[in-house]
Amino acid sequence: MSVWAFGLNHTTAPLDLRGRFAFALDQIAPTLQSLRSSFASGRHPAVEAAIISTCNRTEIYCAADHAAALDHAVGWLAESGGVAPALLRSHAYTLHNDAVARHAFRVASGLDSMVLGEAQILGQMKDAVRAAESAGALGSTLNQLFQRSFAVAKEVRTATEIGAHSISMAAAAVRLASQLFEDIRETRVLFVGAGEMIDLAATHFAAKEPKSITIANRTLERGEKLATRFGGTAMRLADLPARLADFDIVVSCTASTLPLIGLGAVERALKQRKHRPMFMVDLAVPRDIEPEVKALEDVYLYTVDDLAQVVQQGQANRQAAVAQAEVIIDAGVQNFMHWLGQRGTVPLIQQLNAQTDEWRAAELARARKLLAKGESVDAVLEALSRGLTQKMLHGALAELHAGDAAARAQTAQTISRLFLRSEPRKER
Repeated sequence: MSVWAFGLNHTTAPLDLRGRFAFALDQIAPTLQSLRSSFASGRHPAVEAAIISTCNRTEIYCAADHAAALDHAVGWLAESGGVAPALLRSHAYTLHNDAVARHAFRVASGLDSMVLGEAQILGQMKDAVRAAESAGALGSTLNQLFQRSFAVAKEVRTATEIGAHSISMAAAAVRLASQLFEDIRETRVLFVGAGEMIDLAATHFAAKEPKSITIANRTLERGEKLATRFGGTAMRLADLPARLADFDIVVSCTASTLPLIGLGAVERALKQRKHRPMFMVDLAVPRDIEPEVKALEDVYLYTVDDLAQVVQQGQANRQAAVAQAEVIIDAGVQNFMHWLGQRGTVPLIQQLNAQTDEWRAAELARARKLLAKGESVDAVLEALSRGLTQKMLHGALAELHAGDAAARAQTAQTISRLFLRSEPRKER
């Protein structure tokens, strides 16, 4: 059994390409079922699989005995995103065994994120693992990989200061907005969506006490629930085009596969605002705001990739923590690879246990018959022990008399190591 991963992230692929392979959390289970069905039809049975999909990455993790399963998964993913496999490969990375473990541990620990040390990815990974479990796609190997990832991440958080002073996407958005508007307290802020990222962004902006906070969401009830926490109001997503001009700051992050805010809607809003500036942040992958909006005057549009430079400030101050984290991760990788290596001997161990149980049962049955015939206990025990010994040594002794001289010498060394282990002397 080997493990491998194939993926693309914010360092290897542009935003629009990542958007083609973004899966909402509720899409992961059916997507995994589709992937595993394609494996079965492609004669690659018994493939464990999991998908991690965030605004910064989409990664497929698999455990299989089939080397060709990787090529199959790449072709499947390329087809699902509507791109050529060669294009996908040119922006992706492929990892095997210990490299997979190291990568998964670094991702869970926040070392591979756009925001060094951010904690949100750990929750996203746990959600992805639960989705894989619900789809029946997670076997013992991947389960071990991810559970060890979570354990390593916890140790990194506890033993290092990797998360200290980290700047989140939401905090970066507030920082940029403060550079545009002299006083955030005089602005009206609109949040599009009601998920975890919007919750985080609203928390950061609310701390600056803007004039108003509005949540636009497809489900009004959910929007109202979030808005109540920040003393704001909610509106239906369908009303967004008509009310866009009311807001100075717009932060959007939904699971929509198509842009929700188009060029025309923003142009009309600017006209109504008499070209007062609008600050817009699109945290969604795929995009919620059409990219052409960025070219408009009086609009300051930032995507997740645009925020990279801001969130990386202060990264040098955490390099000592990174070095500590890497030591913890190295130990975790070694432990996982040791466990994975032992997995190869499990069938042999099972066969040995079954064989010895069969011998034991046979000798016990013979011993009971001898006792029933009136044989003495000592004689029966002697016969039982001799029978078990002969059965256990028969194969080894036969091998010592088989093959050429070189083979016999090698067999002799192996048998000596296995059967002639002397007990260490006890000090007096």
